[in-house]
Amino acid sequence: MSVEFGEEHEALRKVVADFVDAEVLPNALGWDERSEFPLAQVLQLGELGLFGMIFPESYGGGGGDFTSLCIAVEELAKGDSSLAITLSAGVGLGANPIYEFGNEEQKQRWLPDLCAGKTLGGFGLTEPDGGSDAGATRTRVERQGERFLLNGAKAYITNSGTPITSLVTVTARGEDGVSAFIIPTGTPGFTVEPAYRKLGWHASDTHPLSLVDVEVGPESLLGEVGRGFAQFLAILDDGRISIAALALGLAEACLRESLAYAANRNAFGGPISRYQAISFKCADMEVAVEASRLLVYRAAWLKDHGRPFKREAAIAKLYATEAAVSVAREATQIFGGAGFIEESPVARYYRDAKILEIGEGTSEVQRLVIARSLGLPTS
Repeated sequence: MSVEFGEEHEALRKVVADFVDAEVLPNALGWDERSEFPLAQVLQLGELGLFGMIFPESYGGGGGDFTSLCIAVEELAKGDSSLAITLSAGVGLGANPIYEFGNEEQKQRWLPDLCAGKTLGGFGLTEPDGGSDAGATRTRVERQGERFLLNGAKAYITNSGTPITSLVTVTARGEDGVSAFIIPTGTPGFTVEPAYRKLGWHASDTHPLSLVDVEVGPESLLGEVGRGFAQFLAILDDGRISIAALALGLAEACLRESLAYAANRNAFGGPISRYQAISFKCADMEVAVEASRLLVYRAAWLKDHGRPFKREAAIAKLYATEAAVSVAREATQIFGGAGFIEESPVARYYRDAKILEIGEGTSEVQRLVIARSLGLPTS
């Protein structure tokens, strides 16, 4: 299938691209150097309606499609992956679990501010000893009459400790299996530990979490008892398309920077772009970008049209993220010594790229999903 966007999609792309030019590109290096969460720009994304774009108007959303989210994430990633993941996670991992599995009271309580970008939510699935084995949940929940008592820890949780974080949804294992809960910020016993020092995504908010005798009522139970793990896995399918869109944007940025540098960097009597060693690298980058674009928006189209997309989401995530790492590496090679200097944008893109092969399911997990879709035994 070809990738064709309607007038509304193109208008959205321009709005986000203009925002990136005005607010992101001039500031991204500073955010990265200071590991600064760009609160003012995040709030501006909310004012643009980006956090609520895929949710119904009845909850304060824009009633748009998933393709729109992918476009916004792609464009943001051309400027800064940290800001792109803040949006991607805020929508897909923060608000979406409540929209998909919450009851009406929970939706009315939490979604309006999440959709407006006034607050953010975190997604507490990963645990220190779990990693890709997300089903090995050690966080425990005990029933105490109608209330629940949670104890455990979560790791690598995005948007969990920002100044506007209002909640984290977490999984916990009890007598009836793994269930999911909404934990409001400030709940006694719920502690956001100091932020990680990361290889990349320096302007993104990421923390470990601890839960010590965290007591919540029935209003915090998200979805059905014992269905929390299955619910969270379903959320990850959406997120994989969004991460693939982020990878696409990062790869496009690397190609943009490489073309400009190759045209202006002179060596041996002229621009280095005239050498096949450089021009062929750029050609390979273009192939990776265009192939990623087709896979990302094919998966988004399937989701928007109510068709099965689990396999296609895994394919898009696997290819686009590995392509982004390769493109970032080649961009750094084109820049040579200049690419190894932190002031160079490709240095930041290179550091930011690696996590894309890990978050929302590693490349190995994506291959497992694809292998299962082929009917191959995987255990």
